[in-house]
Amino acid sequence: MASNVYTSPALKFELLGRCSTTRARASILTLPHGPVKLPVFMPVATQASLKGITPEQLEETSCRLCLNNTYHLGLKPGQEVLDAVGGAHKLQGWKHNILTDSGGLLKLATITEEGVRFLSPHDGSPMLLTPEHSMSLQNSIGSDIMMQLDDVIVTTSPDTERMREAMRRSVRWLDRCIAAHKKPESQNLFCIIQGGLDLAMRRECCEEMIARDTPGIAIGGLSGGEAKADFCRVVEACTSMLPELKPRYVMGIGYPEDLVVSVALGADMFDCVWPTRTARFGNAVTKQGVLNIRNAKFGHDFGPIETGCGCECCRPGGLGITRAYIYHNTSKETVAAHLLTIHNVWYQLNLMREVREAILEDRFPAYIRAFFGGLYADKSEFPAWAVESLKTVNVDLLAE
Repeated sequence: MASNVYTSPALKFELLGRCSTTRARASILTLPHGPVKLPVFMPVATQASLKGITPEQLEETSCRLCLNNTYHLGLKPGQEVLDAVGGAHKLQGWKHNILTDSGGLLKLATITEEGVRFLSPHDGSPMLLTPEHSMSLQNSIGSDIMMQLDDVIVTTSPDTERMREAMRRSVRWLDRCIAAHKKPESQNLFCIIQGGLDLAMRRECCEEMIARDTPGIAIGGLSGGEAKADFCRVVEACTSMLPELKPRYVMGIGYPEDLVVSVALGADMFDCVWPTRTARFGNAVTKQGVLNIRNAKFGHDFGPIETGCGCECCRPGGLGITRAYIYHNTSKETVAAHLLTIHNVWYQLNLMREVREAILEDRFPAYIRAFFGGLYADKSEFPAWAVESLKTVNVDLLAE
């Protein structure tokens, strides 16, 4: 099966199976801190911690790849501390893989060709993050996957020229990142495709980024308020051009429906703060949709958060947490947020595990239909964007 394997100094990508109907793939991505089964959802531990749970609890959800944020860790604890402790794995007690991104700068940033100027959220001091500094910080962090510094514009911006400038600048910045990357033998640099919702611009960026031959490729700039149908068109246009034997990462995507459709369109990796953030508002992600456990009807519900769930909270022989207990604590104690975080992260990882098994057994279209059937009482309620997007990969959700 050598033809289904791609290797680079710090990465091995092995394609194990393809869906015979859609573009979905199942593979194994081997990184310096171990193998990761794709497709995968990656929880976000922005400041080297997943809010509300310990590294051990995160490991127990089966997570083997999570995110840290480059610029947040560069500000605090700072590069000197990262170098002294030996990187972010040791800092946070995490023996598995880490991906670092510099996202989150937009609200504070002024972007020039030099880099991104922003004000520190800690003390308001001005700072500059250049492609070179981004690489230096990520080399100190020691992340298994490093993301290039890119110029990100909200996809709904009407300024086509600014969007084109951002796309071309992202290509130039990738060249600077490649030149500044000091540890390619132990850390992987992924490029990021930009271009807003303009498919011609996205395709142009794909060609430029593919030519740089990074070990993996990300589709960036989405989940910024655009219509779901537009988001899907961008993913479909990009994956149609990307190499078969490299991991494809759609950044910032986290709703279960988005994950399932994006896998069908040919993507492998996803991340989002939504499952953990929504847990802190008392919400449980389930196969029947999102449950707001703050609702008074759950006060006398002594069933698990989700029947049949295998997380530590719900599974037989586990903690035995009930909806009534979560309801009792949601407004006054942090424990409810902690428990729902464990549940929601497990749900997302298990969703990708089920998707992967369906691809390997070549029953993914049937899985998609069952998944949407669980979320909606009637086919007439299926979201139009999902129905139309899945048609492009030969799945008719409305067929009898």
